[in-house]
Amino acid sequence: MVSYVQIKGFEEFAQYTESIDPNGPPVLFYFSGSKLPGGNSWCPDCVEAEPVVQAYLTELNREIIFAYVDVGDRDYWKDKQCPFRTDKRTKLMVIPTIIKWKGVQRLEGSQCNKRELLQMLFEDDE
Repeated sequence: MVSYVQIKGFEEFAQYTESIDPNGPPVLFYFSGSKLPGGNSWCPDCVEAEPVVQAYLTELNREIIFAYVDVGDRDYWKDKQCPFRTDKRTKLMVIPTIIKWKGVQRLEGSQCNKRELLQMLFEDDE
């Protein structure tokens, strides 16, 4: 079963990472731009990837924690000093990005809307 977590901003992200159980299910972080009033992200690539990722998660038959991380508005994200860009745990260059926590695997940008790549990322340690 997939457990969902919503995280808004870098401080919440940092706090959440402190509470991850190393013996618990794998944690995957999905980094995306803030949602606009209409419900979609300001980030066009995020808008494209999100339905593909969500559809895949509904079919996933294993225990994981899927953490949706709101990286903020466009100006905050574009700042070269944005902590999501500079933090050694994330080192984000583009959004959307999906990171397997405590692993080296990640999907970036348009890779996030490719079902076969999602399958490799989510299922490769079974």
